[in-house]
Amino acid sequence: MEMNRKNRWRILLPLIMGAKAGVIIFFILGAAKPDKPTRVEEPLTFSAVKIPDSASFAGEPVPLERFDVRESLDRELLVNCYFHSQTLRFIKLAPRYFAIIEPILKEKGVPEDFKYLAVAESSLDPRAVSPARAVGFWQFLRGTAREYGLEVNSEVDERYHVEKATYAACDYFLKAYAKYGNWTMVAAAFNAGMNGIDRQIERQKADVYYDLLLGPETGRYVFRVVALKLILEDPASYHFDVSETEKYPSIQTRQVEINGAVEDFADFAHEQGINYKLLKDFNPWLRQSYLNNAHGQSYTVKIPVLD
Repeated sequence: MEMNRKNRWRILLPLIMGAKAGVIIFFILGAAKPDKPTRVEEPLTFSAVKIPDSASFAGEPVPLERFDVRESLDRELLVNCYFHSQTLRFIKLAPRYFAIIEPILKEKGVPEDFKYLAVAESSLDPRAVSPARAVGFWQFLRGTAREYGLEVNSEVDERYHVEKATYAACDYFLKAYAKYGNWTMVAAAFNAGMNGIDRQIERQKADVYYDLLLGPETGRYVFRVVALKLILEDPASYHFDVSETEKYPSIQTRQVEINGAVEDFADFAHEQGINYKLLKDFNPWLRQSYLNNAHGQSYTVKIPVLD
């Protein structure tokens, strides 16, 4: 009788343990089972960028019927359309600075499209400094800046002064236009320098930008400017959705004349009802925390009007 009981347990015990394990697995699987079917994500896709049937720079047509020109513009459209964060910032920031430089371009008789050079040059950053030490909104080198009337020293560097640097850039554009008679070549010369462009014209026996083999930067430069123009003129066509309220507004300022020395710009800022940070944000051409002004020059400082 005892042996029969043991034998029965030997048979029943594995069955009982197996049943318990099955119940546990059933509850685990049941708990893990989602209430709803798992949603299958659509694969991320990227589309080609629309190339317009026609394009122009400063009233001069871009010869898109040429495959090399069309593909060069396509490259810059792709780069700027898919560099989303930077291009979105351009769309937001452009109205603030275009409001400053458009009237200067008009006053000087330079086509409005040249405002897009500032986007290509400095990303609309008045404090931009290149590896070659080109500085400011229009990326002037020290020597060129002085040649075009900008003050550059340890205390004052007007390459960082948006208005004054824009006037200097216009003088360069007009001088180059008198030489080339073509605004597209003027834009290329602003990037490469007139001497550099002249060497390539002589070497290649061609004087049209689209016919010249230029270095990678200048060879892409005008196409980048045209691509930026197309996107910023019509962001929605390139799938950028930025409302007018999301764009950065122009900030009202008042002007304060400085005719002597300023011992401490932090104190000066507080006297004007702002802080040092805002003073330097609106006047990045002031390079020190003081101004000796040894020659007694007159400077105009912008003070933001705060609500």
